Amino acid sequence: MKKSITGILLAAALLAGCSGMRIVDSDVAAFSVPATGALSPPASYRFERLPSQQGQSRDALESLVAVELAKVNLRLDNTAPQYSVQVNLRMFRDPLPPWYDPRYTNGYFRPYAVASPYGGMLRFPPTLSHFEYPYYRRDIGLVMRRLATGEVVYETRAKHDGPWPDDAAVLPAMLQSALRDFPNPPPGLRRIVVEIPR
Repeated sequence: MKKSITGILLAAALLAGCSGMRIVDSDVAAFSVPATGALSPPASYRFERLPSQQGQSRDALESLVAVELAKVNLRLDNTAPQYSVQVNLRMFRDPLPPWYDPRYTNGYFRPYAVASPYGGMLRFPPTLSHFEYPYYRRDIGLVMRRLATGEVVYETRAKHDGPWPDDAAVLPAMLQSALRDFPNPPPGLRRIVVEIPR
């Protein structure tokens, strides 16, 4: 009886771990102008797109940003905005995590690894089986300008890398980190952790 109860508790703990939360940790750097010219919410804004961004489909990204800006009392208003918000996003998908060592294959150490002409590592001798473990690097930044003067009043950037492929869940967490303590962020680089559902 004791063994069956222990088994049930162990299974429940495993299920709880699988259905729990995951961590999105971001490196954040944010900058604001002196208090005399600082952005003070509530305020209205419109999105500003660079010439290189004009042909891109950015509606989904800007919708994610608008939701997070609303949480810090900034309202999207294309008719009479006070500020502009420029969104910069860079994303990379690596086939393998940075700590991956190609000399280890199928649980065995292969002492010979050869550098390719492109900087990667090749297995030697080659193997028939190969599995990818994708690794994602994301970098999102916001630049806010006062439209009346063109002055930049706030800038923030968040960087995160990890195994999670779902941008729709990870990017909002990164934006929450980027906007932490808005509009008066502390100086310096910070590591901010946000938990999201699995």
